[in-house]
Parts: sequence; C-alpha cells; structure tokens
Amino acid sequence: MIVTLKFLKNICLSFLVLLLTFYPLTANALTHEWVAVPKSRFGEQLWDKNSVQKNQDGSIRVFSKFLPKSTSEITTAILYTMDIDCSKNSFRDVAVGAKEFDEFKNKDSGWKGPNGDKLILGVIDQVCTFGKSVDAA
Repeated sequence: MIVTLKFLKNICLSFLVLLLTFYPLTANALTHEWVAVPKSRFGEQLWDKNSVQKNQDGSIRVFSKFLPKSTSEITTAILYTMDIDCSKNSFRDVAVGAKEFDEFKNKDSGWKGPNGDKLILGVIDQVCTFGKSVDAA
C-alpha cells in the first residue's frame, strides 16, 4: 500500500512538472499597466505601458482603450491596437474590440493624423516620449 501511494505521488508530480514545462504560467504577460492621458469632454483614453513594442518600420504598437464619459449597454469601453508613427505624428488603428484586444482586425488601417483629437494627441505624445526613454535605456 505504501509503495503504491509513493508511486502514485511520483506519477502525479511528474505530470505536474511536464504540464508546467510545456504550458508555462503567463500571468505576467496578461497584466496591463494603464497610463491615462488628460481627459476630454467625451471621456478618457488610456494606453498600456506593458504592451509597447517597436514595429519593423520604426512605428510603435500599443494597446489603448477609450472609456466614454457615460457608459451603457451600447456605449462601453473600446479597446484598440494602435500603431503610432512618432516622426509624422500619425496613427492607425490595427484592430479594435469590445471585450478583448484584436477582436476585429481593421482592414482599412491607413495612417491618419489626430485631427485635433485631444485624447489621441495625448496617447501619441506620451507613447512617443515613453518609446524614446526605452530606446535610450
């Protein structure tokens, strides 16, 4: 009986080690560090410091979310995957979602100027400043 119990315990521990080896825990990759830009009369825009990455073309990709001033079933937070071109002060929305990032790919994702949008200007300014500090480090 004792031998069988030890044998079962060893098998369970072996499976646990295999599981953790081939399916590592990714809790850190899922955490967001949201940074708010100055609010506007329409709501609030945040960008995720942990999602910032450089694209091959030199632009920066970042997760962003818009929180409307008033929310309801119809108006909820909107999640964006954005590319930002700091040298041209422009952006494009690569994907959008309501429940998770990249739910819907944007097939018509051309570069646009912020057109005076205070929230987009804030994201561009903060992300580009953050990108420069990461490059310098």
